[in-house]
Amino acid sequence: MAFDFETIAPKDLHDSLKWDKYSGRDVLPMWVADMDFLCPPAVLEGLKNRIEKGVFGYGGPSKSQIEAAIEMLQREFSWEVDPEWLVWLPGLVSGLSVTCRSVGKSGDGVLVNTPVYPPFLKIPDLMDRNLETVPLVGDNEQGWSLDRRRFELGMNDSPSLFLLCHPHNPVGRLWTEDELAMMAEVCIENRVIICSDEIHNQLVLDANRKHRPIATLGPEVASRTITLMAPSKTFNVPGLGCSLAIIPDASIRRRFTHAAMGIVPHVNVLGLAAAEACWRHGSSWHAELIEYLRANRDYLASRVAHWPGVSMSEVEATFLAWLDVRSLDIKDAAAHFESFGVGLSDGREFSGAGFLRLNFGCSRSLLVEACDRMEKGLSL
Repeated sequence: MAFDFETIAPKDLHDSLKWDKYSGRDVLPMWVADMDFLCPPAVLEGLKNRIEKGVFGYGGPSKSQIEAAIEMLQREFSWEVDPEWLVWLPGLVSGLSVTCRSVGKSGDGVLVNTPVYPPFLKIPDLMDRNLETVPLVGDNEQGWSLDRRRFELGMNDSPSLFLLCHPHNPVGRLWTEDELAMMAEVCIENRVIICSDEIHNQLVLDANRKHRPIATLGPEVASRTITLMAPSKTFNVPGLGCSLAIIPDASIRRRFTHAAMGIVPHVNVLGLAAAEACWRHGSSWHAELIEYLRANRDYLASRVAHWPGVSMSEVEATFLAWLDVRSLDIKDAAAHFESFGVGLSDGREFSGAGFLRLNFGCSRSLLVEACDRMEKGLSL
């Protein structure tokens, strides 16, 4: 490979949320969705060029940065986006918060599918909305899906907003066009706005599939959809804080920007510089990343297949594995494996009790060591 995916994060990386959690302890951090890899050389070069200008006042996207975003959306998803549709944000979670605050009114329902990324479960209440859940159907053995009948029943309480996780974190599904069309049809029938978190959209591991933004299904869907995207997960730059909300409908966009006023800060200039470098010059690095992650996924799956009482979801996209440990006679599985030196995300945080999430966006050597330690925890 032309790029380095083997270097392990420096031990003095004390401003890293992921690594500093276990500072001073022999625990491998496989929890938060933050890869270990050095970001692309082109991004480092873009940041150096911006830093050399020496001025760091309030920023906003340049014409070149806007064009880079528009070109990326066309290249990756065949999506023709008007620049006016773009709302730049300092992070995707802030986009979820602003969406909940801007859609409907106080006390309205926000529908989510569980298990799911924890902010989906927390933000509605913080924004004075009511969380309403529709569990996904299936498990790691059968596969995960969204049942239409269950989804339609979830509309009985008249939610104003549906938060979609696509690709899905943590079960790793890349929703098919038919599944997306079903979700969109039910939402349109019930006059529900869709907010689609598509932050993992360039992390599709299945070689014969591509991500399809739900808003590209047609004008009627686009007019009811807020799509959230960012380069952060794909190019490992979440600490630089630059995301996009793509909102075709002017009225929804106006309410969104109004709800953000006085609360959401401008995107910092280094985040903007990094985003442009990712989108313009990151394709070679990205291609090798996908190859490396695919091999990591396959290695992990081969190890888990020999662990009695543990199963792993089929990871179609993301760098996250959803492990079912309900058959193990362990009261607190996350604490148990942490005691054996592997820090995992507790499924209870995702409304998935009895599951663990493992981040395999790391060097192969670290993944091998984590598997070895988990096997000791399983007495294998």
